[in-house]
Amino acid sequence: MQNLDPAALDCLAALADDGSFERAAQRLSITQSAVSQRLRALESQVGQLLVVRARPLRLTEPGKVLLRFARQLQAMRADVARELGERMQSQARLPIAVNADSLATWVLPALDGLVQQGLKDGFGLELIVDDQDFTHEWLRQGQVLGCVSTVPQALRGCRVEPLGVMRYIAVASPGFVARELGGDAAAGLHRGNFARVPFLVFNRKDDTQTQWVAQAFGVRAPRLEERFVPSSEAYVRAAALGWGIGVVPELQVRERLAQGELLCLRPDIGIEVALYWHQWKLGDDSGLPVRAARLDEVGTALARGAAMALDR
Repeated sequence: MQNLDPAALDCLAALADDGSFERAAQRLSITQSAVSQRLRALESQVGQLLVVRARPLRLTEPGKVLLRFARQLQAMRADVARELGERMQSQARLPIAVNADSLATWVLPALDGLVQQGLKDGFGLELIVDDQDFTHEWLRQGQVLGCVSTVPQALRGCRVEPLGVMRYIAVASPGFVARELGGDAAAGLHRGNFARVPFLVFNRKDDTQTQWVAQAFGVRAPRLEERFVPSSEAYVRAAALGWGIGVVPELQVRERLAQGELLCLRPDIGIEVALYWHQWKLGDDSGLPVRAARLDEVGTALARGAAMALDR
């Protein structure tokens, strides 16, 4: 397919980001009519509907294909401008998807140097948060250029790099252990009472608790009493307050364990979650690879930070 209009592709990306013609027009500093005209011209050129005009807007499958291309084109354009010493008129957006537990532990320190430098040259990193088993879908749909995921296989047109392993352990407050588990952190939770004891759950995508119980007690598809706390930091705080048993990254609670604010239940049981970095391989019309400086720098920074923080 030849000569897709970059301005029309920017409109498609803005519609995907903002969910309406009005907000997309504001983002691009053009009129809603201009957004509509460019989108219609792009749909006419490819001969397919790209956007379902509903509230909120959503992209069709062909639209998602072109969105991936639009994201890659924007990233390459920003890198070329940077190499030529030009500052982008607006901050270049580079979206990546990460899981909440990584964001709460090792991702921010890993990216800090890159972001601090980027403040000087118009680099706008956007972090999109989802469960580690679902961040890969954001990449497949073209919403992001890279993601931290549990999926080991690379999508076509992407490359993948192993980051390391996050080990999840079960913890509870000393007060909770005394009240609910007879004061015994090592053996107070057992096959006979786990279904009556509250477990903290991040959201309805989170099955780490059932994985831990299944491994600890040899029970298939255990049913738990769940209390939902949809924030990594608040989740740990809720466990420390005695709201229930939390299954959390060991990395996140080491200090609280050392201080006695939390106790580890069944230290012999842990869920090991392998994480991978995925990113699009950007290229030009010749099919030859080009240097995607910023995206490569993000991947390098994450790999370096993961090597320092995660198990291998």
